[in-house]
Amino acid sequence: MTVDDRLGHLDVHGESVTMTFRRRLPYPIEAVWNAITDPDARETWFGTTTIEPLAGGAIAMLPHDPPVPPDAKRMTGTILTWQPPSGAGNRTAVLEHEWHQRIVEAGVVRYELTEDGDATVLVFTHHGLGLRNAQGFLPGTHAFLDRLTAHLAAEDIPNWNRLYELLAPAYR
Repeated sequence: MTVDDRLGHLDVHGESVTMTFRRRLPYPIEAVWNAITDPDARETWFGTTTIEPLAGGAIAMLPHDPPVPPDAKRMTGTILTWQPPSGAGNRTAVLEHEWHQRIVEAGVVRYELTEDGDATVLVFTHHGLGLRNAQGFLPGTHAFLDRLTAHLAAEDIPNWNRLYELLAPAYR
């Protein structure tokens, strides 16, 4: 895997799949951490989020997209790892939480951030999906990560549905 694989990939382990994206974002680790953990920032690129900022805390998300009923896209879980960036030198940060959503298998999502000079490498993983659901989540997750990047760049947030339509052929 290169430092920035625009397309995500799937690793199949029997009935369980891990979806992985790796992005090098030209922003400080604190800015990326804030964008993924601050409810107001997440509202911009993802949707409504409530988060208790500690291991064992609750997280709940209701994405603005896709255009499906709220009970189908609502996600809840417990934060498993809450490790904000701190100190100097080779810094990392991790947000890992359970993923409970009515329409897919229970899983675990992990945002792992590593400082890379003036930039941040984000490795996003979603463990526990079934193959069919993971294949459907690939272009949607890619679209959300593109929206995260636009948020960090202070650009207009692209339309999720349009991004999904553009990205889906790359994942077939």
